[in-house]
Parts: sequence; structure tokens; C-alpha cells
Amino acid sequence: MTAFEPAGPTSDYRLSHLRTLEAESIHVFREVVAELERPVLLFSGGKDSIVMLRLAEKAFWPARIPFPVLHVDTGLNFPEVLAFRDTRVDQLGIALLVASVQEAIDAGRVQEEPNGSRNRIQTPVLLDAVEKHRFTALFGGARRDEEKARAKERVYSFRDEFGQWDPKNQRPELWGLYNGRIHLGESIRIFPLSNWTELDVWQYIFEEGIGLPGLYFAREREVFERDGMLYEANQFTPPRPGETTERAMTRYRTVGDANLTAAVRSDADTVEKVIAEVAATRITERGATRGDDKVSEAAMEDRKREGYF
Repeated sequence: MTAFEPAGPTSDYRLSHLRTLEAESIHVFREVVAELERPVLLFSGGKDSIVMLRLAEKAFWPARIPFPVLHVDTGLNFPEVLAFRDTRVDQLGIALLVASVQEAIDAGRVQEEPNGSRNRIQTPVLLDAVEKHRFTALFGGARRDEEKARAKERVYSFRDEFGQWDPKNQRPELWGLYNGRIHLGESIRIFPLSNWTELDVWQYIFEEGIGLPGLYFAREREVFERDGMLYEANQFTPPRPGETTERAMTRYRTVGDANLTAAVRSDADTVEKVIAEVAATRITERGATRGDDKVSEAAMEDRKREGYF
């Protein structure tokens, strides 16, 4: 053997696409805990926050996740999602804080909109919780591929002392370096899944064997059409006069308020089938199924400027 011949096969340290995304997200979690004083993770029991919680678990393993989770409960959540939320939090042994929109309505702090949406009035409830617990960093599960307003946001999204977001006042994030400096009263929203897509999320769920609420999988449901979307007939969305129901195989691509979240026709009753379905679709899950995003073209950006997730 000459001096230039390799002694044996070399290891390949290249990461797959998913593992690269995972490493980036874990890095973000660790950076935030190192930089900022009082972080919290926004956890609704939806697929993105479930994946985010899994990443947080891996970031600090074998220690426990070093921050609580917060759910802004609108009072219109799917019961199945709330049950999953509680079970998952119990499994991990972390604190769950609930900020109730219904309690804020009852106390007269916010007023429900005529269309039944509680999306906009989540904002003051969230900001009250941030002030009460003095949170300085809030992890959210938003992804840039979901909606054009979210595509403008950086991983570290600076919010002023009023919790408001200015899309023109974004900090540079060159070479994965994040600026977490804030003044008293300010906070930063952190989005570890910014560079993920819906397909990435589902492939990661498959690789990690992550459990989800059954709403994400196809089964036969009684549904009806309203404003071009398919709603399940239940206590949140009873059919109006003239709306006829049918039994159809459907699933939910996203889970928001039950009264404004539509289902899609689907036979995807396993994670593998969902992955195949998502790979073929050309419309985002929010664009396809969220009635509260159809108020105006700038509905999401307007809410974010006021302090929304």
C-alpha cells in the first residue's frame, strides 16, 4: 500500500434533506434557549406544532423540554385535537398554559365577529398571556410555504412592545446567525419550521413515527358544501336551510377553528397515502380549507401586524 492509498472506506456524513431541516430547527431551539430568557412554545395539537414539539424534545434530550407550552384556546377547537394536546403534554411531563378566548369574551375584553371567526380576537388574548407570563420568545409552527404573508417572515420575527410586526423591519439572518437582542417589553416570534413544506412535515411524521389526531386521515363523514368548501355537519357547522348533506370520504389538511375549517375529499387513511396526495397537490392547506383566510387578500398580514402568530 502506497502513502496515497486510502486505508479503507470513508464515512459519508452528508445529511438527507429531512435531516438537514431537522438539524436547522434543533439549532434554532438551542439558540433561543441560550439567548432569550423566557421562551414558550405555541402548541395547538395540530400537525405543525406536534412536529415542532418533537423537534424540541430531540433538541434537549435526555433533559426535559426547558419551557412550557401555550395554547390560545378559541373555544371552537375540535374536541379530538384538544384530547390529543392534553395526552401529548402529559407524556412529555411539561407545563401546559391555556389562554382562553371564551373567557375574554365573557369578561368583555374582546368582541366576537359577526361571521363567527375568533381568529382576529385571538391576538389580544395572546398578547395578554405574553404580558402576564413575561415571555420573550414564542415558538410558532408557521411555514413560509403556507401563505404569502408568512413567506415574508424570518426565522426570528421581531415584535415591538405592542406585540406588532413590521414586515419592513426584519433583521438579517446571514449564515444562520440570529439576532435575539430585545428591549424590555419586546419579544420575538421564532419559527423553527420556516423552511419546511407541508410535504416535508408529512415525510418527517412518517420517518419519526409521530402520532396525530385522526382528523388528518380519511374516513366517511357527513359533509355539505358552503362557499366552495366542504364542511362537516356537526355542532360547530350545522347545515343552513337549503344546504344538503352527503356521506363522503374526507380528511382535514389543517385544523383551526371547527366552524371555519373545511375538509377535503380524500381516500388517504394512512401517512403514506397522505404523502402521495400532498406531493400531487398544487394549493396550500390554508388556501384550500381555511375560511378565516378568505376575508381578504391581506387577511393574514393584517392579523400579523396586530400581533397574531
